[in-house]
Amino acid sequence: MTVDSDSGQPIGSVALPSPANNAILPEHEPRIPLSRAQSIRNSIASEHFFEEDVTEPTGTTLSSTINLANTILGSGMLSMPNAMAALGLVFGSLVIVFSACMSGMGLYLLSRCARRTPGRDSSFFAVSKLTYPKAALFFDAAIAIKCFGVSISYLIIFGDLMPEIASALGFPTQLLLSRGFWITVAIVVLIPLNFQRRLDALKYTSFTALLAVVYLFVVVAMFYFTPTRKPLPKGDVVLFKWSKEFFTHLPVFVFAFTCHQNIFSVYNELRDNSSKQVNGTIKLSIGSACAVYQWIAILGYLTFGSKVAPNLLTMYDNGPVITFCRLSIAILVLFSYPLQCHPARNCLDKVITGIWRACSKEPTFEAIVDEDEADNAPSTIAASDEATQAPVVHVMSPAKHISITFGLMLLSYVVSMTVTSLDLVLSFVGSTGSTSISFILPGVFYYKMHQNTRWTRMKVVSVLIALYGLFVLVFCLGANISRVINGDL
Repeated sequence: MTVDSDSGQPIGSVALPSPANNAILPEHEPRIPLSRAQSIRNSIASEHFFEEDVTEPTGTTLSSTINLANTILGSGMLSMPNAMAALGLVFGSLVIVFSACMSGMGLYLLSRCARRTPGRDSSFFAVSKLTYPKAALFFDAAIAIKCFGVSISYLIIFGDLMPEIASALGFPTQLLLSRGFWITVAIVVLIPLNFQRRLDALKYTSFTALLAVVYLFVVVAMFYFTPTRKPLPKGDVVLFKWSKEFFTHLPVFVFAFTCHQNIFSVYNELRDNSSKQVNGTIKLSIGSACAVYQWIAILGYLTFGSKVAPNLLTMYDNGPVITFCRLSIAILVLFSYPLQCHPARNCLDKVITGIWRACSKEPTFEAIVDEDEADNAPSTIAASDEATQAPVVHVMSPAKHISITFGLMLLSYVVSMTVTSLDLVLSFVGSTGSTSISFILPGVFYYKMHQNTRWTRMKVVSVLIALYGLFVLVFCLGANISRVINGDL
């Protein structure tokens, strides 16, 4: 008998009744527990299935780690040395490690919440409907907006980098020097990637993108250890530095480790999604990202000192090595776009479906309630550390999948063509959206799902992480607002 590791309650299952109305479920597919059937019926407007809606999980620890690491390691790498320069060598390193640990803990709490959703259909929406059902649509809308904003920044970075690369390679034609042309090329190239239903299908492009990280890793070291490097002024590099700039740079560290929007897809698609495998994926992705950030931040800061720019690549002289490095970063951000489009599409699907149900007054999930409010009946939502024996169900219809994806791509294309800089916007995204999905939501979700249990170490940690998220939200958002008011852009 499988027992819930958190509540100690047994987990039972009943075979799924035969689907009606031409539902298609291959006979060789394993039968789904009744709780899973209830989840599916509550997740879609009809009870019709298509063969493509039910698939076997294919993710591995390696492929999932690659996708999560690629979600983390984006353009934030280039701003790490500048953020460290604002805090000092030792203090900056400690903040990187602290941010990595807090981000990893947020991922762990979300993975524990995923185990309380039946089968392999976990999502922010599913967890929200079990905890705070009235706020579920708001949560998903906020996550979709955050992912959409980051995807726009990737298109803008790609559009800014490619004209410089074309000019350095000796192709100074007017067309190749146009950022609009390269953004258009990016959207066309991304079409087959953005329409993938499974996150695991992006593992090869994510691996290709991570090769760019390796190259940047080598370039930063090469320029630091070169004998022709100019010595820094005495005292330019400090160990500890404290100023009000800490609150404007802290969102950079928070934003740099944000990959929580994809943890539910990783949980759903892992072939073995037991606690051991999920935790291993989290540790590998966060640990490798932390090591890369430390390396680039420390060597970049030691190379240029307090004069290091927010974009590290602008500090190096133009040459074949740096040109190829810019090209590799352009490929990195290009292949990172689908990793933002995937969760944004899923969240928008839940928002649209939720609004439709509200208008049509269809039944929905019931929230977890206190024991006193339910005649002292214990919660029936259990968690297991074992792998979930159920297929992955994609409940989004093909028409909705295509229309939402096309809408996201079109809107991001229009915005990226008209907006030239998102530095300040990303600061706000880091202090609001990234903070919410990294700390606040994991903390409050975990606490709500364990409100009827005794106070454990993890329950205390969940409250502390939520409070930390609120701290970052209030103080860092206030610092950035003050920055706008004072014109310090």
